[in-house]
Amino acid sequence: MRKFDVKRHVARHVLGLLESTGVVSRERNKGAAVRDFSPREVEQIYDVRELLLGRAAELIPIPAPTDVVAELKAIHARHKGAAAAGDLRTVFRENLKFHAVLEAACGNPHLYEALQQFGYRAHAMRSHTILSPDLLANAIAQHGQMIAALETGDRTSLRGLMVAHIQPAKLAYLQYATKIHPEQPA
Repeated sequence: MRKFDVKRHVARHVLGLLESTGVVSRERNKGAAVRDFSPREVEQIYDVRELLLGRAAELIPIPAPTDVVAELKAIHARHKGAAAAGDLRTVFRENLKFHAVLEAACGNPHLYEALQQFGYRAHAMRSHTILSPDLLANAIAQHGQMIAALETGDRTSLRGLMVAHIQPAKLAYLQYATKIHPEQPA
């Protein structure tokens, strides 16, 4: 509360929102903490994300509308610039914007909502990607490849890229999670 200069009711509300997305767990008389996910939970979350992303890729108009491609290119440029500058906060935010625009292009608001919900659940896993320069560079390259697939009308590549794009974060988190939860293999 001191760090962000907010009142108790605001902090409670935000923690409640984070708890509803599965990012934070709260225990009575103990407080709140960012959740650790077991390897099994990670696999299950990513199974659903893969299904949702694959379906979204099948619904995105190909070639994509020029306004969608232009917006993705602008976000991609800001994302690359933030990565080069070491501005990880902006990297995270621009990555979220990129995926929001890409996923919304499927035209199905219910599918988009489900993608957003499972994206929130994966925030803890996704953060591992931006902390690794190699994984971040790979993510940036894949964003460029997705834009190219949208422009050229290559749905097969787009679908493969959208699903493959989430794998490094999953694998990085699984390495972490198996250290925390050695009793639960991936």
